[in-house]
Amino acid sequence: MQQAFTRFPPLRVVSAARTSPTQRAQQLRRLHRSPLRLQSHDSTAKRAPRVIFSGIQPTGIPHLGNYFGALANWVKLQRDASPKDELLFSVVGWHALTLPQDPRALLAARTTMMALILAVGIDPKRSTIFHQDQVQNHTELAWILSCLTPIGKLKRMTTWKTRLAVSRNANDESEVDDSLLNTGLFTYPVLQAADILAYGATHVPVGEDQQQHLELTRDIADIFNRTYPKPAPLLTLPQLMLTPSKRILSLKDPSVKMSKSAIDANSRIELTDTATVIRSRIRGATTDSIRGITYDPAARPGTSNLLTILAACTDEDVAVVAARYAGKDHGALKADVADAVEAAFKGPRAEFERLRAETPFLLRVAEEGAARARERSDVMIREVRRRVGLA
Repeated sequence: MQQAFTRFPPLRVVSAARTSPTQRAQQLRRLHRSPLRLQSHDSTAKRAPRVIFSGIQPTGIPHLGNYFGALANWVKLQRDASPKDELLFSVVGWHALTLPQDPRALLAARTTMMALILAVGIDPKRSTIFHQDQVQNHTELAWILSCLTPIGKLKRMTTWKTRLAVSRNANDESEVDDSLLNTGLFTYPVLQAADILAYGATHVPVGEDQQQHLELTRDIADIFNRTYPKPAPLLTLPQLMLTPSKRILSLKDPSVKMSKSAIDANSRIELTDTATVIRSRIRGATTDSIRGITYDPAARPGTSNLLTILAACTDEDVAVVAARYAGKDHGALKADVADAVEAAFKGPRAEFERLRAETPFLLRVAEEGAARARERSDVMIREVRRRVGLA
């Protein structure tokens, strides 16, 4: 246990009360940076510093889609970031409350997710890792932004319909009864915007299904800046960082994406699944009766999903992978997919099993991360309060 603590020395946190006017001015100028253009990786030494923010819900063990769409990408961002880039990764507990949760299970899930983030390779000495629900600035900013967000923009959001459909095991979003929609699930995109804008994030890594949310975040930031324009625009309009991995679909219903909340556990591969479970679930994945293997998401979604998973594991183009299996059958493809997934998950799974028992260490990482996040976002919240007339 002691060895784990010595890996990450205590972080020095300067309280807002001790920050000098000059330091506060410098911090505020950092938050005022204008949006950045994405540049190629070979120009990292020349580009302006970035503030990268991303979050993941604590409910449910991360699956293949979460791993390749978020967690593995976080590790790449951390590896490729320039020394002056800031990276903030959050476990977004408040978002979990948009659907009913068992309190004890949610409390345990928060710690489990922190262990998983560390297990895949996120380093708290380099990146700020924290629980969103331990930084009250998120909810305060969300309320202020919700008072500026037109309800029409929220009605056009589609994610809440998908989440309700999955939670109710409905086959189609049209089957979802709108009366089941709570206010939190309807308005959570505003909280998501606050998560990002509280830190002056310049870049947000998201999958294709989250582009609508980032567009709304930019719209909300623009509305605030036009409503309170002086002395200069305050909220940064974050840039999209589209994750390279394609969307990974349910193993049982390849018409929908893989989900932590899907009722059928065989529809997903979780980061903690054993090799035996992985092989069983891949073997039972929905495919088709067409001979040969081809990549055709429209006509052969199940087969194409397996090729996408294999390409994500081997870090290859899916067309290249498909060409190798042109003369093979689904049995050979499924066997290789299972082996590739096990190879990708074996290391993180072992590290997770080691970390999950070190609760004091996980709590310390979370507390230090929250302190850093609070200090960073305090600068923004003080200026927001001043502009709207609350300070």
